[in-house]
Amino acid sequence: MNQENNGLGKVEIAPEVIEVIAGIAASEIEGVASMRGNFAAGVVERLGKKNHGKGVKVDLTEEGIIIEVYCVMIFGVSIPTVAQKIQDNIRQALLNMTALEVNEVNIHVVGIQFETKTQDVEIDQEM
Repeated sequence: MNQENNGLGKVEIAPEVIEVIAGIAASEIEGVASMRGNFAAGVVERLGKKNHGKGVKVDLTEEGIIIEVYCVMIFGVSIPTVAQKIQDNIRQALLNMTALEVNEVNIHVVGIQFETKTQDVEIDQEM
């Protein structure tokens, strides 16, 4: 990926690292219920390994870095507001951690999670 010569040698950043940083930055935002993953990622998570790059796809083009984020929002939030916060947080996190500028951060809302409220039922038993 990005090669920077700092006098001591080369620094290369793998696309998987960008996916992980973007995935963590996106899931930090309030209003994001979860990130979408594929079947294999779901199986790996059930086995105990957390996949932080889930729901993020990085394209390295000649124009620059394009990040696609696939997420599920919580019902009732403002989707444009939350999407803007995700974009800002990903750009800032990548700039701080890797000094890379991102050309595009595209947000794909693939679902809405409704809150399931379980009602506590008290049963009085008289003996």
